[in-house]
This record gives sequence, structure tokens and C-alpha cells, in this order.
Amino acid sequence: MRRFTVDEYFAMAEAGILKREERVELIDGVIVEMAPIGNNHLGTTDLYTMLFARAVGDRAIVRVQGSILLAERSMPEPDLVLLRARQDFYRYRAAVPDDVLLLIEVADSSVDYDRNEKLPRYARAGVPEVWITVLPERIIEAHTEPSGGRYTHTRVFVSGDTISPSALPDIELVVSDILPE
Repeated sequence: MRRFTVDEYFAMAEAGILKREERVELIDGVIVEMAPIGNNHLGTTDLYTMLFARAVGDRAIVRVQGSILLAERSMPEPDLVLLRARQDFYRYRAAVPDDVLLLIEVADSSVDYDRNEKLPRYARAGVPEVWITVLPERIIEAHTEPSGGRYTHTRVFVSGDTISPSALPDIELVVSDILPE
């Protein structure tokens, strides 16, 4: 199997081989088709976007369904990322794990893929905190302290709990607002 670099991936997009409407991401050199986004997934991502945009102000950049450069052959597109604020808004270089304050995956049909494929890659790359919002289970898994290719600390948040990003602990989100009954 031929594995592609991030540069080759972008060249395919520029040449029109990969279309903008195609939902794909590059994982370990493989172009992976992403699952279609349903209304619950979209609504949850939109809610996160609104809550974080209000709360972070100019302390961070809220990136929605945009890519993060993990390695030469991996450029996933998480649902939402809080990035360190930069004057250039990452116009001239890709965001990398050191830029990430919080990365969120909203999982409906992609739960296994997000937990078993993407999460270890985020840990190996050193992304400091990943939340997986598991829609079918109505939980938010917060994974922190990456070491040795895995997260060494995981907490599960349910209705009635509040959750805060480690990098911005003053921001408190109510789980039942994100995952209503």
C-alpha cells in the first residue's frame, strides 16, 4: 500500500484529486474516508463552538473541523480544537500538537475509530488533552497526561457534572447542556 506525506496529500487537494466535499483525513499516510456527519453530531459541535467562542475570547483560537499536523504522514481533522492564540491565526504554518490546548472529537458512529485509532496517535504526538464526546453513551471522556503513546489519566463525565479544559480551568461546561436528555 502506498502511504502519502502531508505535502502529497495537499498536492492532491490542490490538483483536484481530493475534492473539498469529500470528508477525508490523512492518518499514518493513508487517506481515510470519514463518516457522514448527522444532525446530533453537527449540533453538538456547533454548541461546543458557541460555548468556547464566548468563553475563550482572545485567549485561544477555536478551530472547527480543521486539521492538525501530527506527523509527516498524519493530518487528522478533529471536530474542534482550542489552539494557542497567534497573531497570524496559523496562516503561514500548520498547527502542531504544541499549539493545542484542547482537542475534541464528537463521536456517534465513529466511537471505536476515535478511541482506538485516533486517540493513541494524539497521545504519541503529545496532544495534552483530548475529549471524546460519546453521543450514544451520553458521556464525555477526558484524556490527559500523554506518555508512552497513551493517555495515563482518563475521567468520564456524565449528566450533572461540569468539565473544564486543563489549560483554561476557569471555563466550566455543564455536561447536560452538551448532551441533553
